[in-house]
Amino acid sequence: MKQLNNITISLRLLLRITFLVSSEIIVLQVIMIEDTYKTIEGYSEGLYKEKGSKFFAFAYHVSSEESIKEIQKKLRKKYHDARHHCYAFRLGAEKNIFRSSDDGEPSNSSGPPILGQIRSFELTNILIVVVRYFGGTKLGIPGLINAYKTAAQDAINNANIITKTNDDIIEISFDYLAMNDVKKIIKDENLNQIKQDFDLKCSIVIGVRKNNSEIIIKKLEKINSVNLKVCT
Repeated sequence: MKQLNNITISLRLLLRITFLVSSEIIVLQVIMIEDTYKTIEGYSEGLYKEKGSKFFAFAYHVSSEESIKEIQKKLRKKYHDARHHCYAFRLGAEKNIFRSSDDGEPSNSSGPPILGQIRSFELTNILIVVVRYFGGTKLGIPGLINAYKTAAQDAINNANIITKTNDDIIEISFDYLAMNDVKKIIKDENLNQIKQDFDLKCSIVIGVRKNNSEIIIKKLEKINSVNLKVCT
């Protein structure tokens, strides 16, 4: 058998390793979790004008559908005289929760173009609402698609795009005598400490990148009195 030496897995998603065994080709697939994602920081605005119509775009960093509803409620109150409040959002590090709305515009002329810009920039945990004030001249479906797309794009261009890690949240419970050992792992691995509680029993909550989670858990489990609760 031909031995494999010095293999470094550098791709985050998929690596194919091929080697020979008794003249037969064997393919190993190593699946790794995507543990980073792009989003925006805070809030940004964009604007597009066409034939008297104004399209005000508002982009928000969001983390839940509840927060999205609150933002939409405030925007509808503030811009109550606008003809349309079209929007799109995408949530989750896996980017598998998303929705768009034309809010009375012709079907697929507004919400999907906004969502298309979110996808084009590979963003998640983001809401974009485009508020339209009608200028008296109809733009037609191609014109609407371009207007909503451009307004959303302008809001994204004006935003601060950041890369965040997709973390497992681990709660570590332990006796006081294990404090130094637990703290050493947190420091050596440069882990994100979210909160701590040192009352009757010590407790620390940390965030760990999903690709490193199994390694960190094994290290912590070697410490006497440590109990772990993992929230993925």
